Amino acid sequence: MLAPTAALSERACLPSSSFRRIAGVLFVSLALGLGYLAGLLTATIADSAGSADASTTALIDDAWQLVESRFFGTLPTTQTRAYSAIRGLLSSLNDPYTVLVEPSAARLESDQLRGQYGGIGVDLRRDAEGRARLSPYPDRPAARAGVLDGDELVAVDGTPVSIAQRLDEIEARLRGDIGTRVHLSLVRAAQPLEIEVERAQIIPPSTVWRLIDNAPGIGYISIRVFTDRTVDEVRRAVDDLRQRGARAIALDLRDNGGGLLQSAVDVTGQFVDGLVMIELRRDGSEQQFLAPNGGSARDLPLAILVNHSTASASEIVAGALRDRGRAILVGELTYGKGSVQSIFQLADGASLHVTTAEWFTPSRRPFNGQGLQPDIEVVRTADDRAAGRDPVLDRAVAYLQSPPVP
Repeated sequence: MLAPTAALSERACLPSSSFRRIAGVLFVSLALGLGYLAGLLTATIADSAGSADASTTALIDDAWQLVESRFFGTLPTTQTRAYSAIRGLLSSLNDPYTVLVEPSAARLESDQLRGQYGGIGVDLRRDAEGRARLSPYPDRPAARAGVLDGDELVAVDGTPVSIAQRLDEIEARLRGDIGTRVHLSLVRAAQPLEIEVERAQIIPPSTVWRLIDNAPGIGYISIRVFTDRTVDEVRRAVDDLRQRGARAIALDLRDNGGGLLQSAVDVTGQFVDGLVMIELRRDGSEQQFLAPNGGSARDLPLAILVNHSTASASEIVAGALRDRGRAILVGELTYGKGSVQSIFQLADGASLHVTTAEWFTPSRRPFNGQGLQPDIEVVRTADDRAAGRDPVLDRAVAYLQSPPVP
């Protein structure tokens, strides 16, 4: 992941053994850096196994002293050197999911997985020219203050927004304590605009649902990410769709990069009981994850929509429901992330994601690095998206209607 991936309410600082496990795709670049002062790492990460070898520590110190005394240029800050040292160590593991996430991105990741945060209620994106654009959520603070879809964000509280800034850094500046205010400098139709917005609690839904057009007996549920709130949202979705006449479900996991492991297990339990997945740990031991009893949709026919961005937690759900004979997969080969990352919070608010186990479907089928092959392969092209067509959903509906849904 993830995502992926969001300070977690239950995330623990080291050396505590308590942590949250995230099942998400994380597209994080690993920068090689010059290690310095190995003692800094062992002071920050108190669980480090054993003390650093004295000769290795001396080697690192000697190398940095040479750089510090001879380098022609500006030396990086202490924090930058520390992050580079950590990233350099992690790069030696050759694991793209064991990564350091800097504080601003770690806060956003925690907010996403918790499912709520203090903010103004907007999505932030880059346009083709690299400009930051806003898309306000309906009836949220930004929309009520007059922000419109497509407004260009040029400054936050008077500090300019640059093309070089990461979106998570900009997003972190928009968030803050509920009741505080943030000043937005915008450009709309080439005209500057100043808007002040009061932050409120934002609870973006992880799940949306509706009845399928022209197929009122089939409900559509889309899960975007697995958060603390997802299983409750899925229950509400199923109850609402039943009341409106749905007799089958098309569950859309496309572009779902993962989320919280327990959330994925609980959501699976809405459709099937028993074994969801098997976790293999570094010491060779196994743990079986079982779905809780009392699911709300165990009697409804089910088809699951997947694509190349269906990953990790969403692959757990898809693999379990297919292995257990509850659903077929419609769409494209999934991403293939079958490893679990434990998240540890470091002293300065950064977080360390460490791969600690690998997952298998109930039939012990691995999917890490290979993905899940759909039962019915259908590709949605860019032309389909532009024209508003969704052949993957259409094929899933056709499957659920044959034989006709009673």
